[in-house]
Amino acid sequence: MEPRVSPRISASLLLALLALFALDVLVDASVHDYAKEKFIPRGNAFVLNGGSEGLYASSLTTGGNIRSPASGNGDSFIRFEKITFRRPKEPSTSSKEDDTKYVQAIIFEVEDRETIGGSAYGGQRAICCTPDLAKLGACTQGRVIYRPSEHNPEWPQVLTVTFKGNDLVATLLPETVHITRTGMYNLYFIYCDPSLSGLVIEGKTIWKNPSGYLPGRMSPLLKFYGGISLAFVVLGIFWFLQYARFWREVLQLQNSITLVIALGMFETALWYFEYAEFNKTGVRPIGITIWAVTFGAVRRTVSRVIMLVVSMGFGVLRPTLGGLTSKVIMLGATFFLASEVLELVENAGTINDLSGKAILFLVLPVAVLDAFFILWIFTSLSKTLEKLQAKRLTAKLEMYRKFTNALCAAVIVSVGWICYEIYFKSTDVYNERWQNAWVIPAFWHGLSFSLLCIICALWAPSQNSTRYAYSDDGSEELDQEDTISLIKPAPLRSKDNWNLSSPDGKTALTIDPTPVEEGKRE
Repeated sequence: MEPRVSPRISASLLLALLALFALDVLVDASVHDYAKEKFIPRGNAFVLNGGSEGLYASSLTTGGNIRSPASGNGDSFIRFEKITFRRPKEPSTSSKEDDTKYVQAIIFEVEDRETIGGSAYGGQRAICCTPDLAKLGACTQGRVIYRPSEHNPEWPQVLTVTFKGNDLVATLLPETVHITRTGMYNLYFIYCDPSLSGLVIEGKTIWKNPSGYLPGRMSPLLKFYGGISLAFVVLGIFWFLQYARFWREVLQLQNSITLVIALGMFETALWYFEYAEFNKTGVRPIGITIWAVTFGAVRRTVSRVIMLVVSMGFGVLRPTLGGLTSKVIMLGATFFLASEVLELVENAGTINDLSGKAILFLVLPVAVLDAFFILWIFTSLSKTLEKLQAKRLTAKLEMYRKFTNALCAAVIVSVGWICYEIYFKSTDVYNERWQNAWVIPAFWHGLSFSLLCIICALWAPSQNSTRYAYSDDGSEELDQEDTISLIKPAPLRSKDNWNLSSPDGKTALTIDPTPVEEGKRE
């Protein structure tokens, strides 16, 4: 049994340890493959992050004990398979045959992070046992310092591999660690002996939740994408029925909305199948992921471009965009490329290789382009509303006011949610609120779907669709009420008369519009 120490570890030490791979929560697989991964020096230890995932307690447990060792449905575990450690071919120093060096795999729940590490006499905290602590009998020199969890005395779980003498290879026997308590679990491979410098690891670990291989923070998204896919189908049925019913009255704008609905249906369906496959195998299906990301990027781009051109009055006040067409296309293409790259890196890339600065470098262009879209949309809307009001086109004006109100509400909600996201992530350094993390990506899908529903309600095909279309015959200059007031005949006054003269200047005919009484007519 491993010796343990009671000194508490400082928060800064564990923060440095966990911050090695703060982005590991965004893992791209529940099957973590290690292909000659190298260890990184941290303090007096050499550390490799093996994974960090939220895991739910096994549904096969009763009172904290596993009812069945089977790894079927309902079981939750971390399994080690073919884990091999390799030293450089020529060790830097020769060792005696009885000299033993240790590599340890330590699994702990994030709220038990203070159980790792310690110090002697209140000195500097360390991950590996120091000579001073070894003299106190608190731990074994050359091994990781840890003490039992207050919640479960059997945790943290520590697996040890030994190198004897100048051995170049050491193997960890297959091992399955069952999860009996819901929490965010971290796995680190650690060695303390500098003579093992250059050590690499091969093999894999498999992380499973009771419902499948999806990481705990992502598992609710499977049901969410199933639900929103169904919602898109319902919206699509409504829209296509209206489209088929009034196909003779369909405008170009309504064709664009049809495209957005179709893209949304494909995108959400692909995400559902991607998550279902991920949950089944533990590895993301890259082909489906790329298609889902691409459909999503196209949908977001088309949606923004449509809102921009509608805000400019295209198809309502103007037949073309004129010289602005190339600028709109350029902005849309740039946004598509930036969004596609960001989503591919986040969903299909190797997250572990990206630092915070690299992610920020990809997020900033998308954020700046989004802000530019919003600024341009509202500037154009302001001008369009002024024109509609000046021309007294009340029907179109009312429609644009509703559209403006919907956009304003969406922007206000978005800003509020961004503030919440910043608060959520800044106050959850160790990802302890992982069970609620799925709400963040789900919110943006829900908001965009809600805005699409509002646009569909405003521009749904109907027998009066053409009243909102641009017309060059001058009829759009005045509304029906104005037209009626102009063509209504005015009463003629009795003193009015018209004289029609002949070409020679003599009066040919005089018309006296004075009313003639019926009895005086000849």
